[in-house]
Amino acid sequence: ARWRRGYSSAGAAEYLHRSIVPTMHYQKSLPRLPVPKLEDTIRRYLNAQKPLLNDDQFRKTEDLAHDFEKGIGRELHEQLVAQDNQNKHTSYITGPWFDMYLKAREPVVLNFNAFMSFNPDPKSEYNDQLIRATNMTVSAIRFMKTFRAGYLEPEVFHLNPEKSDTQIFKKIIRFVPSSLSWFGAYMVNAYPLDMSQYFRLFNSTRLPKLNRDELYTDEKAKHLLVLRNGNFYVFDVIDRDGNMLKPSEIQAHLKYILTDNSPAPAFPLGYLSSENRDTWALLRKNLLDNGNEEALQKVDSAVFCLSLDDFPIKDFVHLSHTMLHGDGANRWYDKSFNLIITKDGTAGINFEHSWGDGVAVLRFQNEVFKDSIKAPAISPLSQPASVDSSRAVQKLDFKLNDALKAGITKAKQRFDASVEALSLNLIQFHEGGKDLLKQKKVSPDAVAQLAFQMAFLRQYNQTVATYESCSTAAFKHGRTETIRPASIHTKKCSEAFVRELSKHSTEELQKLIVECSKYHGRLTKEAAMGQGFDRHLFGLRYLALSKGVALPDFYQDQAYVRLNHNIISTSTLLSPAVQLGGFGPVVSDGFGVGYQVHDDWIGCNVSSYPTRNGKEFLQCIYKSLEDIFNVLKGKKIGS
Repeated sequence: ARWRRGYSSAGAAEYLHRSIVPTMHYQKSLPRLPVPKLEDTIRRYLNAQKPLLNDDQFRKTEDLAHDFEKGIGRELHEQLVAQDNQNKHTSYITGPWFDMYLKAREPVVLNFNAFMSFNPDPKSEYNDQLIRATNMTVSAIRFMKTFRAGYLEPEVFHLNPEKSDTQIFKKIIRFVPSSLSWFGAYMVNAYPLDMSQYFRLFNSTRLPKLNRDELYTDEKAKHLLVLRNGNFYVFDVIDRDGNMLKPSEIQAHLKYILTDNSPAPAFPLGYLSSENRDTWALLRKNLLDNGNEEALQKVDSAVFCLSLDDFPIKDFVHLSHTMLHGDGANRWYDKSFNLIITKDGTAGINFEHSWGDGVAVLRFQNEVFKDSIKAPAISPLSQPASVDSSRAVQKLDFKLNDALKAGITKAKQRFDASVEALSLNLIQFHEGGKDLLKQKKVSPDAVAQLAFQMAFLRQYNQTVATYESCSTAAFKHGRTETIRPASIHTKKCSEAFVRELSKHSTEELQKLIVECSKYHGRLTKEAAMGQGFDRHLFGLRYLALSKGVALPDFYQDQAYVRLNHNIISTSTLLSPAVQLGGFGPVVSDGFGVGYQVHDDWIGCNVSSYPTRNGKEFLQCIYKSLEDIFNVLKGKKIGS
């Protein structure tokens, strides 16, 4: 129904769609994130420790855990539960989790920001930089307007879409009051997800402050920030009536910026957002004191940051480097996200992580991709509007003193050195994927995770702390929970494949894989239901520190410290909009593994620093996948 999309006088659609169920309809009645039972948490914690420790170490850790459970841990747990009962509007992890991100002093780039790159537009002539930048910008503004008007379809996880993802269900549920609507969805096996993070997608930034950063949002601002060649430009994309600027005018302004031949600044400001947070906080204060308040306000409050790069993408590795960190001058890493579009129209998103998790960014990315392809605002034949862009577009000018110039120079050196140390490598495994694994009744995610365990054992001869993130967005203000993929099952299975292949028949190996799959499935279900152990233990530790209690012995155990030094950090997402995603290692001797299990192939993107060999790790992952698939197909494998 075209009339329902809401056209402005200019005839361009202002909204993506108009949901008959209001966007935030379920928010009030979302269930609360449970605080797990302390005994469950301790049991799950010890299960995760088992594959990482020898018998003596395990006994020591077990004793500390049981003492904690009976003593100080019990007290802290009871306090946490009492506190949680007094804060029913949120979740027990919200405060501590924001704090964890915002108090971290490491640079956000490589340490926290992640990227997801878009698939190309199926119509190749639309992958022109100006056309794609215009269309994606328009779609992003449509998303913002749709969300703010309450027209965006609520985010719902459908277990039985035939029943719940229907017009009839939506027509009924919209009349169920917000305080009860979640139960209505639950009755038809649909799980509405928390959308409390979405408002931070736009007009938002992370402000560097000493000791703890702040999140800042100014929804009144109407301008877009565009970076090109290290220069900063702004122009309004919303008029005073709240309507979007005509796409042809947005196109004209972007064309003006793309053809501007101003030289790159000698001291590009972008580098500052890649600095240590305390260093950056002091430099920012200097910037403000030096007469840059208005320019910085423009940067901080902009709808979002569009980064236009002047080079084409060579290959997937180059793509990953470009989207994960780029050159440091043409990004503003503190913005909630940078929409990056290169010379050949390759697009991606680099997002700051404190304000939200992959779920919100992915929904945005999916909608922008779909809209920019199905309802592009301009075509290769569209002419930019004949407007005076030199008046509409403002190039921001920053006044720099010697201290600021020195700060930028130092930030650049630090940035270049970290990027220099980072390796990114990729593989695509084309001998099978989700279809075959489901046919063999094993979990695709479990198989990918088993391959990582097997690969690390083959390469380094050990089992180490491994992290897989799992969304807890099924709960009010849920964030993430950790799945611990390294288990006694994966260790046993990996050892069979890597060390003692000749001792096992193909059937025995199949049984071991199935065992891993079952256990991983259980862990995944528990984590998604808020029944992991990591966030609970984190919450208790946070409580102890905030009360000024001496840190309990349990947390000073080397085994606890080691379990939280995640050498293999993994995250997966699958979407028709996303080509690939990735992030840096979370520890200097670790791997950052972004992976996707498609219907008939598996993609894997690994980041590492010099102490680890990412290329070799990927070769070992490939070999492990090959072995697992062959065993599942009933083939005998050789070492």
